[in-house]
Amino acid sequence: MNFYQIRSPLSQITEEKMNEYVRSLSDALGEPLERVSLEDYLGDDFALLYVASGGSEGYFIEVFDSLKDRPCYILTSGDSNSLAASMEILSFLKQHGGTGEILHGSVTSIAERIKSLSRAHRAKAALKGKKLGCIGRSSDWLIASTFSPEAMMEKLGIGFIQISIEELLDEISKNDYPSNKYTEAFLAKGYDGEEVLKALYVYGALKRICEKYCLSAVSVRCFDLLDTVHTTGCLGLSILNDEGIYGGCEGDVPSLLSMLILGTVTGEPAFLCNPSRFDTDAGTAVFAHCTIPTAMLKDYTLNTHFESGIGVAVQGTLDNGSCTIFKCSGDLSRFHAQEGRITEMTFSNMLCRTQVKVNLDDFSYFLSNPINNHHIICLGSHAKALEDFFSIL
Repeated sequence: MNFYQIRSPLSQITEEKMNEYVRSLSDALGEPLERVSLEDYLGDDFALLYVASGGSEGYFIEVFDSLKDRPCYILTSGDSNSLAASMEILSFLKQHGGTGEILHGSVTSIAERIKSLSRAHRAKAALKGKKLGCIGRSSDWLIASTFSPEAMMEKLGIGFIQISIEELLDEISKNDYPSNKYTEAFLAKGYDGEEVLKALYVYGALKRICEKYCLSAVSVRCFDLLDTVHTTGCLGLSILNDEGIYGGCEGDVPSLLSMLILGTVTGEPAFLCNPSRFDTDAGTAVFAHCTIPTAMLKDYTLNTHFESGIGVAVQGTLDNGSCTIFKCSGDLSRFHAQEGRITEMTFSNMLCRTQVKVNLDDFSYFLSNPINNHHIICLGSHAKALEDFFSIL
């Protein structure tokens, strides 16, 4: 990790003292902090500005024009008026439309903050150039799930491709799919072989379309498959997610965008699901859907698709433990990230097949100002990482 250093030549702080501070921070980070030139600092997606002493403000003014358009993470120490100078610099930066923050405190706390910010910037860089595709229009009931391809490109460099449902149907008619450990595992479950094959033909079609358009994520108007090929996309989307291609249902582009962001920030597989039942007195919520990455599951069986009673759905079991519920709007202007705890798996014939009960402390977002219907769940506690990510957009 790199840093650019400024300090006053009148400062009493020595090179040895500055190097000692940098070494201690490197040890806490678990990686070396390298001092670089201004040019290399500006060329780095994420680097620090080390204000080593008081009297550095004038030197910051000299380089301000070069760095006013990027977040400025100001590293400080407790010596030689480093903090005081950093506060003056950050105030000037914000007065002139810049963004940034001061990194100050214990070496351990600074290191943890640097790791979190670095992860957000790495995720943003990783998303640039990704392509998101939608096969068919959004389902008719997604009346508020609007999205902006322009905002996705402007803020994250993500492209959007609209693909016709007819192209998917043509691919499905080829009755072909690539054999792999996921397809073999589904076949080995002993479920209705003819139904599983039909579902795998949908997987093969989706896979070929993703390869053709170089998609990192795809959503499909899956209910159109019920009357045309008499199956669903549940199995195919599950496999795509296991393979690292985010697959979403119902042509829901904001949810697909949310899956892509959540997975990139956290490195965890993502479950697109419906909030299905809330018990606000007990502090529990049930989230359910008919497809889920098997990588999230400790076990699963196959069942029919809930609404239609046909096709093949994934009915999975997750381990109890912490989870994060996430959703962003289709223009990236809003997001919600909330942590909870998975406490049990439930089953009702009146809900989609994988049903997860989660303990939540607060339901106000869901009941007063939700971002549409579908939400995304991943395992682990990641709300702060998502907040950091959206802070740099």
